[in-house]
Amino acid sequence: MTSHRDIDADPKEIVRRGYDAVSLHYRADDADPETHRPWVAELTERLPRHASVLDLGCGNGVPVARDLAAAGFAVIGVDLSEVQVTRARALVPDATFLAADATTVELPERSFHAVVCLYALIHIPLEEQPPLLARIAGWLRPSGLLVATTGHQAWTGTEDDWLGGGATMWWSHANAATYRVWIEAAGFAVEREEFVPEGDSGHTLFWARVPG
Repeated sequence: MTSHRDIDADPKEIVRRGYDAVSLHYRADDADPETHRPWVAELTERLPRHASVLDLGCGNGVPVARDLAAAGFAVIGVDLSEVQVTRARALVPDATFLAADATTVELPERSFHAVVCLYALIHIPLEEQPPLLARIAGWLRPSGLLVATTGHQAWTGTEDDWLGGGATMWWSHANAATYRVWIEAAGFAVEREEFVPEGDSGHTLFWARVPG
């Protein structure tokens, strides 16, 4: 990973172009990542029947939106990448998908039983992440759940030719302790956090709940 000349460009545009370019490299149509299985299984067990779930940063809809829709939940997915959303609509026809910026998308208040935000928050400029967490809290019904991955260590930068797809990707994340402060400041009670290893580093997974 390197600092790149595009770091001065609009980071969201770098992310959008990046996922447009590497969508198939990033996740196949039938992907079933081992890390995601227990998360989706636990969420499925904890939600009421026909619950509404927001998959924020849904990618191609696989596996989260796919598996939650198959369990009978009403799923809405939001992603910045048009390519990802087009694939998601084809792969998960029982869910609804929006091509939109998570920080500006308009969604009804107190309408979701859970919000899932996996590997998406870390692609948003740091200063926009705490306000987004507050927006997520507002979208959740009383006692609603947030399941989110964050950075584990603070870092901002880019990687050229990400995943061999010929595109640059951009990330920006704080450390896990800072995310816990931000999540609690947004109005959540953190239930637990755990380290999710990836290569030489990893991410932090948070389970949190808004007051009931």
